[in-house]
Amino acid sequence: MSEYKVGLVVNPIAGMGGKVGLKGTDGPRIVEKARELGAEPVAPERAVKALGRLRDTDLDLEILTFSDEMGEDEAKEVGFDPRVVQEIDSGETTPEDTKEAAAKFLEEEVDIILFAGGDGTARDLLELVDMDVPLLGIPTGVKMHSAAFVNTPEIAGRLVERYLRGNLPLREAEIMDVDEEAFRENELETDLKGFGQTPYDPRLVQAAKSPTVTSGSEKEDQKAIARWVVEQVEEDRLYILAPGTTTRAVEEEMGISEFTLLGVDLVRNGELLAKDVTERRILDEIEDDSATIIVSPIGKQGFILGRGNQQVSPKVVRKVGIDNIMILATPGKIAETSMLKVDTGDPDLDEEFQGYARVIMGYKITRPVPVA
Repeated sequence: MSEYKVGLVVNPIAGMGGKVGLKGTDGPRIVEKARELGAEPVAPERAVKALGRLRDTDLDLEILTFSDEMGEDEAKEVGFDPRVVQEIDSGETTPEDTKEAAAKFLEEEVDIILFAGGDGTARDLLELVDMDVPLLGIPTGVKMHSAAFVNTPEIAGRLVERYLRGNLPLREAEIMDVDEEAFRENELETDLKGFGQTPYDPRLVQAAKSPTVTSGSEKEDQKAIARWVVEQVEEDRLYILAPGTTTRAVEEEMGISEFTLLGVDLVRNGELLAKDVTERRILDEIEDDSATIIVSPIGKQGFILGRGNQQVSPKVVRKVGIDNIMILATPGKIAETSMLKVDTGDPDLDEEFQGYARVIMGYKITRPVPVA
C-alpha cells in the first residue's frame, strides 16, 4: 500500500477557448464552437508537465484518477501506473464527471487533489470537497481568478511533493468563478463560490484576482498612462491591446469607443482594425507588419501573459518580439503586485522574461518591476 494517495482530475476541454477568443469552454455549444474555430486541447499537455515533475520524486505515491483523458492517459504518459476509480465516456466529459471524481476521492481518503482546469473545475470540485481535502490547481483554463492555482504547471508537481513531505502549510483559498455568458458580452461578473484548502507558498501560488477599481485616482492614473502611450504611437504600426481597463483607457484616448474590455483588439493609425480577435487573426495581421503588444497585469496576481489573454500566444510574442511589449500599470496596481509573472505555456519563452521589465505607471513615469 502506498504512503500517499493523490487524486488527479484533468478537465480535457479547459482552456480550449483561449486562443480562439471564446473566454472559456463552459457548455457543449461553446466547446463545439471552439473546435470549429480550430481550438486544440491544452489541459492534457500542461497536466503532463506537472505530473512529470512529481514522477521525478522518490515519494511512495498512488495516483487515483478517472479513465482516458481525465487523468489516466496523462499519468501513464509520465510513467505512473494510476488506479482508475471510474470509467468515463471518452470525448464527452462533463462537469458532473468532475463532481463524481471529487466524491470518489473523498471515499478513497486521498491526501490531496491535483486538478488541471480553470475556475469552473475548481468550483465543481469545491462543491463536493469543501474544506475536507486540499486542492491544488494546474493552470489550464481561460478564467483563473481563484487562489487555488500555481503560477505554472511545473510548479504544481513541486508543491505537491513539498506538501506531502510536510514542508508546506495549508491556507484558505478563495474559489472564484466568472459568468461566462456575461464575460462574452464584455461584462466581468465574478462570484466568490467558497473557500478551499491549498498548499501555500506566496511566491509560487497565485492570489485571487483583486476587484478592478474604475473611479477616483485610479481612473486618473489610467488616463495619464494612456496619454503617454498615445504620444509614443507610431504611424502604420500595429498595436495589439490585451484585455484590461488600463489598456482600454489607451483606446479611449485614441478616440476609439467600440472596443472590447475583455478581448484582444487590434489598432493601427488610431483606428480600430478588429476587436475581440483570435490568435490566428493576430498572426495574419503581423505577417508583414511591425507591431507592439500592450498588456496590463492582473490585479494582485501580477500575470501579464497566460491569464485571460491566451490569444497573445507564444507564437504571437515571438513574432512581435519581447522588446516590443508595453506593460501598463497604475501605482495602485503595482502597490498590490510585488512582481510580474508570465505563464505562456512555453517555458523557454517564459525564461526570456526573467529579470526586470519597464512598466509605464503614469505620464512619462516608468519603473522597473521584477518578473518571476
